[in-house]
Amino acid sequence: MAAQDPLSSLAAAAEAAGREPRRGLPPVHLWNPPNCGEIDIRILRDGSWRHEGRPIVRPALVRLFSTVLRKDPDGYVLVTPVEKLKIEVEDVPFVAVAVERRGDALVFRTNVGDEVEAGPDDPLRVETDPATGEPRPYVHVRRGLEARLSRPVFYELVDMAELRGGRLGVTSNGAWFDLGPAEAAE
Repeated sequence: MAAQDPLSSLAAAAEAAGREPRRGLPPVHLWNPPNCGEIDIRILRDGSWRHEGRPIVRPALVRLFSTVLRKDPDGYVLVTPVEKLKIEVEDVPFVAVAVERRGDALVFRTNVGDEVEAGPDDPLRVETDPATGEPRPYVHVRRGLEARLSRPVFYELVDMAELRGGRLGVTSNGAWFDLGPAEAAE
């Protein structure tokens, strides 16, 4: 019998884990399977997923893999109850492609369909790209996984921003998030 392709094996295990009778995402933080090495999956900065250099074009498969993604101390892994495979991530695994205000909350939607409300448990942060000096904004999605805000989403945040002590920022769920100095937005 031929060995099963690692991508197919991982997809089957992830799909089986997703069928377990529970709501929400699989409890990847509770799974401690043996490390099975690496799989040639790479998440590019633009949020696209590649396997052996070729795009994974099925959105349902990308979504499925995103639900079993975990960040361990030594990097990103796809994990199921029976195996763990290391993958490469250029920046962070997700991209925030939309934002809307719902009451006091800023709600972000990622390229894989996750929704997250920014707040004390899921903060926004803005770094500065050392090469370009441009802001690199991120929002925490779950258990150490983040989404980089797309440029249009960041511009929407800047439009929503208020000025405090010479700094622009936004509030969400009672938390203030600094976006940067006001003069940088002029």
